[in-house]
Parts: sequence; structure tokens; C-alpha cells
Amino acid sequence: MKKASSIAGKFLLQTKLFWGLAALYLAGIILSPINRHGVNIFLSPGNQSDVLRQVSNNGIIAVGMTLVIITAGIDLSVGSTMGFGSLLTAMLLSQTGWSAASAISVPILVLTCLFLFVYLVPLISVGIRRESAKAAGRAGPMSTLLGWVLGVVAAGIALYFCSSEVEHKFGVLGVLIAVPAVGLAIGALNGVIIARFKMQPFIVTLAMMVAVLGIGRLVAGPNQAIYPLDSINSTPNFTVLRELVFEIIPVPGIFFLVAVFVFGFLLKSTVFGRYVYALGGNEQAARLAGVRVDQVKIATYALSGMLAALSGVLYAAQYRQGLADAGTGTELNAIAAVVIGGTNLMGGKGSMTGTLVGVLIFGFLGNILLLKNIDSNTQLVLKGAIIIIAVLLQEGQGGSWWKRIKMKMQPEAKTAESKPLEVSSTTKP
Repeated sequence: MKKASSIAGKFLLQTKLFWGLAALYLAGIILSPINRHGVNIFLSPGNQSDVLRQVSNNGIIAVGMTLVIITAGIDLSVGSTMGFGSLLTAMLLSQTGWSAASAISVPILVLTCLFLFVYLVPLISVGIRRESAKAAGRAGPMSTLLGWVLGVVAAGIALYFCSSEVEHKFGVLGVLIAVPAVGLAIGALNGVIIARFKMQPFIVTLAMMVAVLGIGRLVAGPNQAIYPLDSINSTPNFTVLRELVFEIIPVPGIFFLVAVFVFGFLLKSTVFGRYVYALGGNEQAARLAGVRVDQVKIATYALSGMLAALSGVLYAAQYRQGLADAGTGTELNAIAAVVIGGTNLMGGKGSMTGTLVGVLIFGFLGNILLLKNIDSNTQLVLKGAIIIIAVLLQEGQGGSWWKRIKMKMQPEAKTAESKPLEVSSTTKP
């Protein structure tokens, strides 16, 4: 009996993230209206595709936010970065020659190539460890030199490629390379200020949120708050970023799912991922253990900014416009999805699988309420309630409930704890 309860408790712990999503999905099926052909609208392929499309932008941002929150940080600038990315995308796709957008994007892309090969790629792939003086003297200079060589080569290729793009209009590949590079630079700047000057992430990213929004409005100009995109004024094939693959899977959804897989692998199967968790669990202990804490912080914020700008590219393609204010409030939705997915705001705990579940819960909840014609203000109230419930399950009454399940999983430990200490009646002379 104890073995069966232990197995059941372990199963509940391992699958608890999916129970809320499953219950919500079942409610969607039950509450969904039926169309005149007798088809459940909620289950229709078109509706499921729409949900995935709608959550993709927020989901991509939430992936980067997960990395930051696991390190016990926060990134409030992702919404402004997304809007700035959408604006740069629209301008690059619709303007020929050197413009404000290309003058910003191309130099930053060149510098980003150097940053990637000299700093970020070695940081993630090599191991993030402090080598002994002997080992560092033998291997450090060679690896640094190789990084600089590769960085200079990549920067030269990027400059040549972008120069040819500027002569006409940027294509899809061009904006997918240049715009995320700008986001990576914004995120890296966040990380540098936070790590080097020991400032609070909330304050730094709040200031960056305001600054990037202002820069976006300045770049757009007073008379171009929105840059529209269509087949006449922009690159004809930009619509590929909003099409359906196999007539059911939206391209933005593919970007989102790939991001979840790649960064989930990065967290769970690489040394970099282990140190991200270590940093969030106890920064001082991680520093004493030899982890390059500052470099890890810079890398996580850089990746968060890159994903936010990528979301801006997809936003511009889906809505056929670039708007500096497009990401207003998106950072709150991303944080909510991450928290619902089980990532602890205090750091040290979380997963990309949980973030995927949290994003889908938000998406399906909104879809169900929309199908039932629920007022938009009521929808906001319900979403806020779900966020509170999710936090309670992590930290409040729900936490004690899961502790009781854990105790059932470990009957031996529970018995040992409840057994009184035996005091010997004999004493030594």
C-alpha cells in the first residue's frame, strides 16, 4: 500500500505542471460552442492554430524571461525591446539605402559578432569555469586568439552581407540576423550595468524600458508612429514569417517551440545551464565555487534581449506594421506565464517545460473566454486571479499540500522522523 502511494505521489509531482493545462483544455472542450456543421469550435484545427499563433510572441519573450528569473533577476525592458525590434524590422523591410534603422542595426550587428565569438559562445560551450593558472596559461591565450579570429571573420561577413542588403531592401534573412543582434546588445547592456555596478535588476531594466521606448519613438519620427508593411512598399517575401506550415502550424509557433527546445536543452544539459541554476540558488556560494557570476548574468540578459527583438520581427510580419509601443505590457504577460509555469521569482528553480505550459494556459484561457464572448475587463480579472492562485500553489497553501505528497513518497523518512530517540539507560563510569 505504501509503495502504491509512493508511486502515485511521485507521479503527481512529476506531472503537476500539466494538470492545470489538462483541466483548462477539458473545460474548453466542454464550454465551446458548436458551429452549424456540428464541429466543436475549440477543437477545430483553425482555432488551435490561432491559439499557437497568438501565444508565440509572448512565449518567445517568456523563454528569455525564464533564464533571467532563474538567476533571481527580472527584465522589464523586453516589451520595449520587442516594440523597437518591430519598428526596425518594418523600416529595414521598406526603406532602401542607409536609414536610421540600418545605421543602428548594421554597426551593432558587427559588434555583436565579435561579442558572440569572443565572449558568449565560449562562455556557454566551454564550461564557465576558472582554470588553474597553469592551464589558463597554456590554453587561455590560444582560445582567446581563436575567438577573436572567428569574431573578426564573422563581423566581416556580416558587414558585407548587410551592405548588399542596404542597397535595396532588407530581406527576411537580413532582419532575422540584424534585429535580434540589436536586442542582444540591449540585453547585454542591461547585464553589464547589473553585474559590474551591482545594481538592482528591477531598477536597471525599468530604466532601459523607458530609454528604449524613447529611442524607438525618436527613430520613428513624429509623423511615422506606425510603419505599415504591404506587398508594395516592402520586400515581397516577408509574409513567409506569418504563413502556415502544412496548412496548420504557424511559422511564429515554430519559432516559439524551437526556442523552448533549444533553451530547455541549454538549461538541463549544459554546464552553462547548471550555473544559471546555481546563481539563482545562492549567488555568493556560486561565486566562491569559481563560477563567473558576472559573465553568466550578462549572458542571460543578452539572450533575453535577443529573444525579445526576435519576437518584434515576428510581430511586424504578423501585423504588417512596426510600432515602437507594440510591446507595452508584454513584459508583464511574460512574467505571468513564467510564474504560472512554476519558475520561482526568488530564483534557482524553473524549467522551459513549465514556461511552455504557462504560456499555453494563458493562451487557452483567453481563447475560451473569447469564444464565450466574455467582456475583456472580466478577462483581465480572471487572468489576475490565476496568477495569484499559481503563486499560492508555489509558496502558500499549495506548497504545504505538495509537501504532504512528498512525505507520502518517503514513508521511511517519515517513520524515522516520527520515531522518538532512544536514550540508553547505561552510563559510562
